[in-house]
Amino acid sequence: MIGQSHSAPTPRDKDYKKILSKLPDTPGVYFFKRGKEIMYIGKATSLRDRVRSYFSSDIGTTRGPLIVKLMEEFQAIDFQQTDSVLEALILEAHLIKQYQPYYNTKEKSDKSFNYVVVTKEDFPRVLLVRGRELEHDTHVRMSMNRKEKDVSYDVAYSFGPFPNGAVIREALVLVRKIFPFRDTCVPCAEQIKKSESRLQKSVSVLHSSVSCKPCFNRQIGLCPGVCSGEITKEEYHQTILNIVRFFRGEKKLIIKDLEKRMKVLAKTREFERASEIKRQIFALNHIHDISLIKSDPVSKFEIGNSKFRLEAYDVAHFAGKDVVGVMTVVEDGEANRNEYRKFKIKEDPGINDTKALKEILRRRLGHDEWRLPNLIVVDGARAQKNAAEAVLAEFGYEIPVVAVTKNEYHKPKNILGDRKHLVYESEILRANNEAHRYAINFHKKLREKLE
Repeated sequence: MIGQSHSAPTPRDKDYKKILSKLPDTPGVYFFKRGKEIMYIGKATSLRDRVRSYFSSDIGTTRGPLIVKLMEEFQAIDFQQTDSVLEALILEAHLIKQYQPYYNTKEKSDKSFNYVVVTKEDFPRVLLVRGRELEHDTHVRMSMNRKEKDVSYDVAYSFGPFPNGAVIREALVLVRKIFPFRDTCVPCAEQIKKSESRLQKSVSVLHSSVSCKPCFNRQIGLCPGVCSGEITKEEYHQTILNIVRFFRGEKKLIIKDLEKRMKVLAKTREFERASEIKRQIFALNHIHDISLIKSDPVSKFEIGNSKFRLEAYDVAHFAGKDVVGVMTVVEDGEANRNEYRKFKIKEDPGINDTKALKEILRRRLGHDEWRLPNLIVVDGARAQKNAAEAVLAEFGYEIPVVAVTKNEYHKPKNILGDRKHLVYESEILRANNEAHRYAINFHKKLREKLE
């Protein structure tokens, strides 16, 4: 999966168009470098288009001062092609963890980022967890709802961090279609005992006497039948090994081993199992990851994007309990629901909307890969507007902020801010209304889940 690394010349020596001409229109990972130091690592659905975005005249507006500083300091661009966007996503996380580039990690906490972990069990689970749930890559404690106790697992392997939760969830679905794995289903105790007995006797045929009801994921082909006893511990561990190798970037090694196993099974006339391996080899060679392109905010970035982008924020809670927040996006008057975001407030602000708003904005501005807005809309009055401006100042951004004040019926009464932004009054009110609706629905669903 990790292809040969290539270099592009420094823009100080040649026109950037010549640099771009050396970049392929394929998925991969790119590196901004200063000497031998890797300053920044990013993934791309098209290396040529993605790197081109950094040479846009409005880079300061769309990406912010940190990226502008990177463009002033870098000396060369390297890249590694991958066969798919999925592999680029995994390779990016692997290399960021390995090299810890300054511009990927500056002032960021990966506590809210996502990790893929493989548990240390007889039949390991493959889980997606938050950084705050992962303790030193060796233990994970997952928070459950109020009616259930937290659960914890020892960790055999962990991969990440992955900043975009939606994209890595899509990626895991793709991996699971190739290598079905267990996540939450419980193995049949009777079958575990019989599987161990069979392994000791070197018997490979499953006992037909075991009758355990398969889980839903087994019925749709996403679980190999751990719960219903349709796979031995040895066979399942081979599946887990392939998943680990895939997240390590060893796709070629996986395919080589699978081809050897397929030939052995064909010789022993185990055609059904050989056919399944053939399916896996084909799937690895033809990864269909268009869903990742649609889900990845980076791939929607356009050079010289002229769309006027508003981001609206709102907070919802019940008497200071179960506090949540949201971000909604309106571009050129149209809601862009693909880029709406939800936030569960972590710092327990109580009945303090400005404190919650500050947390939301700090977490949002921590995502350098998200396009910056032209205007920020907050729900409230002067206090909320001041809070937003204070957080923007922390990050070095000069993005204008307006606040939508409400009457006693919670209807828009006034817009606080520079009067020149009133030309966007309809967009401001739409974004604010979307944020209020989205926050209320998110809070309602959260409380229903917790009750």
